Amino acid sequence: MFDALSDRFDGIFKRLRSRGRLGEKEVDEVLREIRLALLEADVNFRVVKGIVARIKEGAVGLDLSKSLSPAQQVIKLVYDELVNTLGGENLKITYASKPPTVLLMAGLQGSGKTTTSGKLARWFKQQGRHPLLVGADLQRPAAVEQLRVLGRQVDVPVFSESTDPVDVAHKAVEEAQRLGRDVLIVDTAGRLHVDEDMMEQVRHISDAVHPHYTFLVVDAMTGQDAVNVAESFHSTLELDGVILTKLDGDARGGAALSVKEVVGRPIAFASTGEKLGDFEPFYPDRMASRILGMGDVLTLIEKAEEAFDQEEAAEAAAKLQRGEFTLEDFLQQMQQVKKMGPLQNLIGMLPGVPKELKKAEIDDSEIARIEAIIRSMTPEERREPQLINGSRRLRIANGSGMTTSEVNQLLKQFKEVQKMMKMLGNGPKGLRGAKQLLAQMPDMAGPLG
Repeated sequence: MFDALSDRFDGIFKRLRSRGRLGEKEVDEVLREIRLALLEADVNFRVVKGIVARIKEGAVGLDLSKSLSPAQQVIKLVYDELVNTLGGENLKITYASKPPTVLLMAGLQGSGKTTTSGKLARWFKQQGRHPLLVGADLQRPAAVEQLRVLGRQVDVPVFSESTDPVDVAHKAVEEAQRLGRDVLIVDTAGRLHVDEDMMEQVRHISDAVHPHYTFLVVDAMTGQDAVNVAESFHSTLELDGVILTKLDGDARGGAALSVKEVVGRPIAFASTGEKLGDFEPFYPDRMASRILGMGDVLTLIEKAEEAFDQEEAAEAAAKLQRGEFTLEDFLQQMQQVKKMGPLQNLIGMLPGVPKELKKAEIDDSEIARIEAIIRSMTPEERREPQLINGSRRLRIANGSGMTTSEVNQLLKQFKEVQKMMKMLGNGPKGLRGAKQLLAQMPDMAGPLG
């Protein structure tokens, strides 16, 4: 996401850092480049005008700060302005004193409304809530069935007991109270474009359930059209927030950078992939940090805390330090990493990662290949890899569909990791030894084969 804009900013800031003092002429030149970068990213022209004007206003007092260089101050101004444009602070959900808390999902057909409803239900479950999904989209064939499938996947019940969408929504509130469900997520019908019939129906549903939050689900890849759709819905429904879908597929990011300023409502959540877990609250400061190539460590930590079993992680760390880390442990840790999402996304959250590595095609199937090799070993072989002789290697290779050289390379790399971790467990002396070992292993992180 935001790849094109990140690249442009990276080039602008590199040239900026190479200069000493920044006069009015240099600042104007930088602002011109920032304006072009934002317009190319499909950011609304009114929003671009406001961003550039505010950065210019802040740049007037550049010589006031002695702790930062002029270039650093301009970068900080851009960062602060991006945070402000993206919404300032993330939207915090507050719950109704008398349950259920009702959320109404609106949007065009194809924006990902139904899938997003399922993802949102999963997110609420993780917060310790008990959601109920409501299938009020009776226009699209199989929409309710799609919601039921998603409900089964996230273990959340689905209610849709009428042929009238307004009646469904009204009855769902009573059903949530009867079942003790404290969050109600109402999935409504969409159209291929904004029309009066669509607005009338969703308005009636809103009147029937009195939602605490009305979210507009917008496909981020539609760019400027997303902003126009948001304006139309907001004039009818009084939106509380926007949920952006397919943010991972939008290299420009214009919708995300435009919608808050144009509509005056924050981006509440973002869908960053096809899986139900590829969904997270939208944090403007973290997104601004990603856009400027500064990483997003907080989100990475949260994903790790969600994916990793704390006791298992602590035990694995202790084994590593004692040099007792086995291939069985290695397999378990890799399975935990897979839960955190695509490797490409995780690398994008790391600060200081070179642009070339962020753009490199990192194949998640590499983990699957390693898993296949380890799973083709006996439990005894995983605990004691030194038992693996020539005939065992051939059996493992045949069982995993790999070559013996790939098996050999994995075993060699694992042995080096064990050696390095044993050194690290020996304090400063071990750390020096580990550094020397790392210097001799330039291809440790490379693919098998």
